[in-house]
Amino acid sequence: MPEHSLDTLLQRPFVSMSELLRLHAARQPDAPALLQNGETLRYGELDALMDRIAASLQREGVRPQESIAICGANAIRYAALYMGAIRAGVTVAPLSPSTPPEGLVGMVEDAAARILFVDAAVADALKPVRGRLGLPFVTLDDDDGGRHFSDWLAPEGAAPEPVEIQPDWPLNIIYSSGTTGVPKGIVQPQSQRWGHVRRGIDRQYGPGSLALLSTPLYSNTTLLPFFQSLGLGGAVLLMAKFDAERFLQLAEQHRVTHATLVPVQYRRILAVPDFDRFDLSGFRVKFCTSSPFPADLKREVLARWPGELIDTYGMTEGGGVCQLEAHRFPDKLHTVGQPVPGHDIRIIDDGGRELPPGETGEVVGHSGAMMLGYHNQPEKTAEAEWYDPAGKRFIRTGDVGYFDQDGFLVIVDRKKDMIISGGFNIYPSDIEQVLRGHPDVAEATVVGVPSERWGETPVGFVVSREGAAPDADSIRDWANQRLGKTQRLAAVALTDRLPRNAIGKVLKRDLRDAWLAGGGSVS
Repeated sequence: MPEHSLDTLLQRPFVSMSELLRLHAARQPDAPALLQNGETLRYGELDALMDRIAASLQREGVRPQESIAICGANAIRYAALYMGAIRAGVTVAPLSPSTPPEGLVGMVEDAAARILFVDAAVADALKPVRGRLGLPFVTLDDDDGGRHFSDWLAPEGAAPEPVEIQPDWPLNIIYSSGTTGVPKGIVQPQSQRWGHVRRGIDRQYGPGSLALLSTPLYSNTTLLPFFQSLGLGGAVLLMAKFDAERFLQLAEQHRVTHATLVPVQYRRILAVPDFDRFDLSGFRVKFCTSSPFPADLKREVLARWPGELIDTYGMTEGGGVCQLEAHRFPDKLHTVGQPVPGHDIRIIDDGGRELPPGETGEVVGHSGAMMLGYHNQPEKTAEAEWYDPAGKRFIRTGDVGYFDQDGFLVIVDRKKDMIISGGFNIYPSDIEQVLRGHPDVAEATVVGVPSERWGETPVGFVVSREGAAPDADSIRDWANQRLGKTQRLAAVALTDRLPRNAIGKVLKRDLRDAWLAGGGSVS
């Protein structure tokens, strides 16, 4: 029997993921840990594989707090490598495969990675810049683009030298989506992930739970349920690429209990023509995060999909988290809920002064789960911090919002997305909500573009509903009849799709650049 029970470990101020996985392997060695495409890696097998990976990293001279980089699609080996690196005290930099080769070079160099682990597709994409990366390549799928993982891996039975992992050691460096500029490396300490695991207790993760992960493992959106599931002894079912109908098939087949999705995924899943024929009664909890979750979409999910629905508001950088238990508060679907226990959320004005409930300003948050800072960017780190008069550290979110009379947080918009037109502050989210109310509109977003007369003015980008053939000018006129004078759209453009990153965030900068490059202009 293991020396400690899970309940005992959870009472400690800090426990590493390595120790948690060792406990689960001892208590339930035959329980599934990782599943994909008919393959299952059980806890006993995962624990042994983590030992072999940690021993291999030590053999290569990778020391605790040094880093490796991983770039590839979701896979069991990818997930096991992540956990094995943690056992060795090594920091993981998970990178997006959709990043252009030049960008990947920059991230690998910024992270000071000692080894780069890739799959075949990434190995092929990196061929033009391979000579600039002076570090070993290991191919997770044993492709010829580098040393085969199966050859690199230490033999069965190998064990690493024990590492006493400290709470302030960096666990991973997650590079921001880059939707607003050059991606920043967000350094998350071991203690931050421990805080995430403990939060999962109240969300029914544990032995017998099965989380279906359909977003990429380089994203905090995915890593949060990944660590909560494995840290508490549940199983993780991986999808290499999201497909709405395949998601439903897997959920029904495996009796999935948990899923974390972004709003656009919810829309696509609900739009599957025979959605209602799938048996989704296994679901305990569904989460939504990363992007604004419209109230009408929450309402539809509640009506059609069994299980609890929780909207989670937070940042990869950490700080404060709010959650809305939508199934409990159907009258608060326009909010992101209340701060979770132990999290301090406040509203400040442009001068850094705290504002009372009801007043709108920037959202800042503090908790026990906060980033150490942006990797190699102390100035950016300082810009992201706010300290209250007592010296308590908060992380700025860049979001504008307010607390209602019941203590629920309402997010108005991203501060950077606010349009200043003729001296008036315009929040694109207000206009987007109106546009989505048009019967022919499936998706909509609004950006500010230069205007000679107003400085900036809003332009809408619209995806029409299937079978509809709307006219852009008629949609603009329809919306402007329902908007305030200062909010009115200068133009509406029809598009087949809105550009998004891998976790569903609309790339507004791309739309603005495309509009200007195409000669779009307004007076």
